[in-house]
Amino acid sequence: MKQMKLFLGPQHPGMHGNASVHLYVDGDIIKRSFLLPGMLHRGFEKGMERHSWVNNISLIPRVCVVEPDINEMAFAMGTEKLLGIEVPERAHWIRMIILELARLSIHLMAYGGLGGPTGNYTLMYHAHADRNSILDIFEQISGHRVYHQYIVPGGVRKDLPIGIEKDIHAFIDSLEARYEEYRDLGIENPSIVARIKDTIMLPAEVVWELGVTGIGMRSAVNKPYDLRKVMPYARYDQVEFYAPVADYSDARARIDCKLQEVLQSISIIRQCLAKMPEGPVRVPLGRGQSMRWTVPKGYVYSPVESSRGEFGYYMVSNGGTNPWRVGVRGASYPQGLLGIEKYLPGTRLDDAALWVDTMGVCSPEIDR
Repeated sequence: MKQMKLFLGPQHPGMHGNASVHLYVDGDIIKRSFLLPGMLHRGFEKGMERHSWVNNISLIPRVCVVEPDINEMAFAMGTEKLLGIEVPERAHWIRMIILELARLSIHLMAYGGLGGPTGNYTLMYHAHADRNSILDIFEQISGHRVYHQYIVPGGVRKDLPIGIEKDIHAFIDSLEARYEEYRDLGIENPSIVARIKDTIMLPAEVVWELGVTGIGMRSAVNKPYDLRKVMPYARYDQVEFYAPVADYSDARARIDCKLQEVLQSISIIRQCLAKMPEGPVRVPLGRGQSMRWTVPKGYVYSPVESSRGEFGYYMVSNGGTNPWRVGVRGASYPQGLLGIEKYLPGTRLDDAALWVDTMGVCSPEIDR
């Protein structure tokens, strides 16, 4: 039987973002594969160079649709370093609350993503319902559900609304109370375990070869490398949490680390709400926070720990109103591009969507 060419995406629940994986299969085994991210036609990096520093605040969240706030944080941190400013203390803690809510959101989306390829739609519905509750909180805080444009150079756009702390506590308490139920629905469910245990491997040698970071690395090499720990930003050095690790590299180990991170994010949010001081939340930049403020000459690399690993912006300023050069280090680029070409082959066709989901591929980070 000759090899047949099939397509995973761009319209497929297993493909995050409108990218397409071209598959050459023999029977139900993938023999060759490559990613066509050009379905997106984004061009973020050049777009940022053609927009002012302020206008880029509305562009950058789209580099990863499902976890936009890490873009805001990396961009803001880099801009602040070039400007030589320190944001108010309260803003640091609010930023951490936003980032950890975003981490919960994408972990729930990824965990619920197991439901489609395995036929467990109950898991998918539960996870997406809880993610929707997080979007409700974001809407109360920023006025937006998906692209929040809330973390800005100089701090955050505005203070938290009155009473939001009560809503955040109610949600994370409810989520934590149902943690074991989530495990039973997913990685403890025999029908799902049969699909993710001892399969979709990401061995240590592959991690080092591709440059995989985050959960992909920590679940394969048993090293707690997390930028929130090794290079603390905001006030992560003032809260207690650990980076989940594993010494086995299958899909189940990666998902287990994600679920452990859910509990850690809940703990971090509680600590932030308890320790957050009163005070201003933003340093005014430029004349009346003008749309045309300039940034001194220089260059900077500002990394943050996304749900998929190290995510960073390399930015160069020539002293003008626009960035002169911008380069994005997408956290899912190694496994999302090189990994699909080199390590997706050998996977069964019905597990291709699981491969993309459990590897944490966010395709706009690749087509940027």
